[in-house]
Amino acid sequence: MTSPSLPVLSPFWSRRAFLATSAAVGAALAVGLPRQASAAEDEFAQLRSRWRSLYLGEGFSPTAEPFRSKLATLGTQARTWQGAMNPVTGSLWPDAVFGDPEPDTDTESYGYSEKIQTSYERVRVMAEAFCQPGTGLTGDASLKAAVLTAVDHLGSQVYNKSQAQYGNWYNFQIGAPQRLLDIAILMYEHLSAAQLTAAVEAIDHFVPDSLVAKYTGTSTGANRIDLCRVLALRGILDGTAAKVALARDAISPVFPYVTSGDGLYADGSLIQHTYVPYTGSYGAVLIDGLSKLFALLGGSTWAITDSGRQIFLDSVESAYAPFLHDGLMVDNVSGRAISRGLVATDQLKVQQDDHSRGHAIIASILLLGQGASAEENARWQGLAKGWFTRDRYSDVTTGRTLGVAALSRVATLLGDSGVKPAAEPAGHQVFPAMARAAHRSGRFTASVSMASKAITFYENGNGENVRGWHTGSGMLYWWADGDSTGGGQYSDGYWPTVDPYRLPGTTVSRKPLADAEGGTWGAARPDTTWVGGATDGTYGTVAQDLRGLSSTLRGRKSWFFLDDAVVCLGAGITSTDGAGVESVVDNRNLGVSGTARLTVDGRPQPVSQAWNADFPRARWAHLAGHGGYVFPGGAPLTALREERTGSWKDINGGGSADPVTRRYVTLLADHGTDPADAHYAYVLLPGATEARTAARAADRDWLAVTVNSAAQQGVRVPSLGFTGVTFWEPGTAGKVSVDAPLIVQIRERRDGTATVSVSDPNRTVTGATLTWRRPVRSVTSKPGSVTGVRTGRELQLTFGDLSAAGGVSQKVVVRLN
Repeated sequence: MTSPSLPVLSPFWSRRAFLATSAAVGAALAVGLPRQASAAEDEFAQLRSRWRSLYLGEGFSPTAEPFRSKLATLGTQARTWQGAMNPVTGSLWPDAVFGDPEPDTDTESYGYSEKIQTSYERVRVMAEAFCQPGTGLTGDASLKAAVLTAVDHLGSQVYNKSQAQYGNWYNFQIGAPQRLLDIAILMYEHLSAAQLTAAVEAIDHFVPDSLVAKYTGTSTGANRIDLCRVLALRGILDGTAAKVALARDAISPVFPYVTSGDGLYADGSLIQHTYVPYTGSYGAVLIDGLSKLFALLGGSTWAITDSGRQIFLDSVESAYAPFLHDGLMVDNVSGRAISRGLVATDQLKVQQDDHSRGHAIIASILLLGQGASAEENARWQGLAKGWFTRDRYSDVTTGRTLGVAALSRVATLLGDSGVKPAAEPAGHQVFPAMARAAHRSGRFTASVSMASKAITFYENGNGENVRGWHTGSGMLYWWADGDSTGGGQYSDGYWPTVDPYRLPGTTVSRKPLADAEGGTWGAARPDTTWVGGATDGTYGTVAQDLRGLSSTLRGRKSWFFLDDAVVCLGAGITSTDGAGVESVVDNRNLGVSGTARLTVDGRPQPVSQAWNADFPRARWAHLAGHGGYVFPGGAPLTALREERTGSWKDINGGGSADPVTRRYVTLLADHGTDPADAHYAYVLLPGATEARTAARAADRDWLAVTVNSAAQQGVRVPSLGFTGVTFWEPGTAGKVSVDAPLIVQIRERRDGTATVSVSDPNRTVTGATLTWRRPVRSVTSKPGSVTGVRTGRELQLTFGDLSAAGGVSQKVVVRLN
């Protein structure tokens, strides 16, 4: 639905004139009917009505599932909180005390300030239950009185123009005012002038214009959009045009690409908290906030028309889509949010996972599309329908993952037969600025997460994600088409039960680490800059200079992403911790009672729990319903089955303490205690059958590992025309030589062309020469970084300064002889 054009009217609106029409508007919303704007409404009144529509949803039937059940649950929750209200000094509910006896900014005060936000959240739910149809409390007089009492109590007690801020700034500047403004707009016709004035004065006190005067500190990225939402709604609430204009203008610094710190990068990376890849969490807040502000202000006097808005619109396909797979958002760009799986929220326990985060982002994409071009909107609707309809783990139509408003938009999409579901966007993308890579072929989706001086091993803070230590040590996530988990591999109780020292793809020391080891808010970062990859957009060669967290561990890791496989190499693995070191080939979640059969070299292994075995020279392994693993030339393999129990509270202080138990099959390359120059090589075949795995292992011509050392790591796959080499040091691997540390990938095609892709992960190379000993007729395209070309019996490419490329691949297309 395209936002209607709104007339430009005086900012000095008449409250009495508005009240004459507001009741009719509210009644229309309360029964889910389309709103018909009256001629008596002014622009601010229309904007308030539009926000109600955005918040409450529209076009849905309150008697149809899942809306009927969701609205009934909303009413039940609101009635519970209404009954439990007990306004006293320092609290509105006995279990949500916000009165801090020693107000400051220490951890204890954080707990008190968080209860301000909690209290406003409960009141907001009560207000929504009053306004929404089908809650059993729609228009209920006693609930209205309770909401107004709550607003007055919180205003007089803690959120007012005389109160000093304490605890967490976020609660005062974003969390509480956003909820207060939603309440004020939902209940506008029932609030007195004095109540509206008190709300406005409190917000002006805690959220002054100066907070958006500079684009720095806590006023960047998603936080900036949250602040702009507060300013815009505060202006709309009392008709202060200058506040709405300020909000609109303060959004602009979010749009341009950044080259350091928080924000969106030209390579598709999205960073928050300076060091944390955050597309799936703060990025979700960012796209949610912008989509709503675009929709709210579109067509009005304050429409967001900054030309930079196209940069953000482009991010849907360059930054978000690469990490969306069949409805889920990959966990490696969600920071500490991965530890919030089952959160105890008042009387409710709310399940969060990669699917719920993905669904929310896709719903925001749908809303954002209303402010995009017709072509973009059509593409995004097709992508969204494909993501939702392929999600076999978490059906969006159950209503578990989305609120009523977002679900109403999704239901409209799914019911539109004119929108055809689009396939997953295929290809490989490297995100140098956030040390991530994403790969999608016709057979599987995969993503690897790494760490560097610029990107943290993991983020913890506020007691969250305290054992995410090794998630940046080369963790390899993957989903095969048609795998047995239905996309729930990392969703189904994974994070509280998986061995945090044995995350798939990682190489780690078993040295014991303390909860929150290395410091909070991304402080734990390795002393290395070598993280990145080269890609032609279809295949990818990715590498990480591995450093252990609080450990002496060192190693070199490379991944080669292909059509149906990922070739994984490790070398130079050295440690003096006095602890064992392992490379985790995989660690698959089998669910509560899974018994997937493991076969090693054609021999089925026991399915009993607490089983383990060592295979001195395994050539291949297969896990039924998951995929296969090939070990070129044979390699030592340790395999085990175990049942692990933990709780979300173990990894997140706000999580549920209920025990969670899951079964795992783990495959390891055990390097022993204090290894020196250890190595590994294996091929991951996501979704492969046992027969295909055995055949790939028997085909000795499919793969050649040309080198696997601490100096170079490289492979060739002749049938794909693929060559990939990580040159940790200048040298030669097969037919390729370089005189600088680079990553090189070459893909020869059947049409007689080849693409040579080169990247400088260190961002320090100011000149380099690459030689490929293969006859080449001509160079048909090259980037500006190529300063010299020689063709003939071999290809020689001379590169100028690569450091400014930010680790992005430089692609040269040649015609072969």
